[in-house]
Amino acid sequence: MGASRRTFIASVLAGSVVGALPGIASASAAPRTATPAAGTAGDVVGKITVGYQGWFACAGDGAPIDGWWHWSQDWSRTPSPANNAIKAWPDMREFTGAYRTGYGNLGDGQPATLFSSYDQQTVDTHFLWMRQNGCDTAALQRFNPNSSEGPTRDAMAAKVRSSAEANDVKFYVMYDVTGWTAMQTEIKADWTAKMSAHTASTAYARQSGQPVVCIWGFGFNDDNHPWDAATCLDVVTWFKSQGCYVIGGVPREWRTGTGGSRAGYSGVYHAFDMLSPWMVGAIGTAADSDSVYQNVNIPDQADCDANGIDYQPCVLPGDVSANQRAHGDFMWRQFYNMVRVGAQGIYVSMFDEYGEGNQIAKTAENASQVPTGSGLLALDADGTACSSDYYLRLTADGGRMLKGQLALTATRPTPPVTGTGTPPGTDLALNRPTSDSGHTQGYVSGNAVDGDPNTYWESADNAFPQWLQVDLGTTTATARIVLTLPPSAAWGARTQTFSVQGGTDGSTFTTLAAAAGHTFDPATGNTVTVTFPAAADVRYLRVVVTANTGWPAGQFSGLQVYSA
Repeated sequence: MGASRRTFIASVLAGSVVGALPGIASASAAPRTATPAAGTAGDVVGKITVGYQGWFACAGDGAPIDGWWHWSQDWSRTPSPANNAIKAWPDMREFTGAYRTGYGNLGDGQPATLFSSYDQQTVDTHFLWMRQNGCDTAALQRFNPNSSEGPTRDAMAAKVRSSAEANDVKFYVMYDVTGWTAMQTEIKADWTAKMSAHTASTAYARQSGQPVVCIWGFGFNDDNHPWDAATCLDVVTWFKSQGCYVIGGVPREWRTGTGGSRAGYSGVYHAFDMLSPWMVGAIGTAADSDSVYQNVNIPDQADCDANGIDYQPCVLPGDVSANQRAHGDFMWRQFYNMVRVGAQGIYVSMFDEYGEGNQIAKTAENASQVPTGSGLLALDADGTACSSDYYLRLTADGGRMLKGQLALTATRPTPPVTGTGTPPGTDLALNRPTSDSGHTQGYVSGNAVDGDPNTYWESADNAFPQWLQVDLGTTTATARIVLTLPPSAAWGARTQTFSVQGGTDGSTFTTLAAAAGHTFDPATGNTVTVTFPAAADVRYLRVVVTANTGWPAGQFSGLQVYSA
């Protein structure tokens, strides 16, 4: 059976990290401004990266591994309460491929089924969720490919590439060297013979024009990472000689060479282009995150800045079985701390780690979606109802804060459940993620949902049709939209011709309001309201502009959405 790095080092981290730290950071600690030290904005700098295991298989799915890979302790036997390897149950409602297990039926009476990562539809669904929720880049985990798992992992790389290309999400190879005995020679051979071919993909992540690769596990102070500094430095140097931008997944104490880190590895750590210290198992509360921010993150960022290295700290949702999540407050505090420290990027651990209960992928909401008598958990384990996509939506908002699309705030802006019980007068689009067909200069799509009547979106000139889109976060009943231009006489009256479309997946849309001319007049507040003939259940709303008598582009300072 394959081994997870989190299992290997949890005891090391738990025993040497939080307990050794001084007290909680004071509220007066000065935030830093994000200033990338080495790289400029690319596919990892300024971006949200999620760790993607892709390591679940089921008997009968055609995978070379031929078993219940990572779903059960004994992969040769069907998962059941007596043969279980997970802590939380996935939300299975969007998978067309499903495999019957030995668990009892779900609380709602449906059979207990699980997905296989080997099914392309599963990977496609996961990458669609990434695209819909601001996960810019996926780090595909790759353990020793010369083990019995190798053929399945090779196939998974091709499936991830296909899904990334289809969903406009970037990906890169993240080698986890845990327990890889002949790593020094074999990792080079694997990159040369197999993985480097994927850099030809339009979806392969690049930073500063270079293909990205990550090596996780150098310098950890345990028997499963035994290599001396010279060996590790040789591998890092080799990958850089291949033209790669190399990320190091390193111990939390990399800078001091203590605790979970071996001493004498400073030269290895400073050879990386980006450092991503591991945090799973080291923190479990918002207070822990504050302490790490003050005593670890601030000096870490300073060291990276001084050495021209990008900093990509880890953010985790929390182990649902250890009751760490606090309905999102734990994860949001980490986003807040990592943005205010000035991190160049953020690594979310993990996307699909149901085995450790540390996943952000869609998860059972309550007992009705969990096998009865299984002891497995849903997202309402702490007593707060959460939609299955809650931690994806939380990640989307954390990414917006990293990118400056949302003001730095310690207050979590993401509701555990959206659309239910929302007062009719609530603007459902306020501060939600947006996109557009194009814009000119700094007149970006986010200006239309920022609540400021004077900022506005403006599309590219002379390029109709153009569109502006908002993601409401979850499928929601909508009845009308309100569109505005800045309430100033300088904005003379104009007629914009547009239609309104809606959809649930961000790719397929239906028309909610047909194309028509709508007059914006400063004498009446430059406001237009469009109602839908029938209430529409949508997640994505798109306004498609085909003409404007006042300017050769689409223009809106406000896009507001209401349920009534």
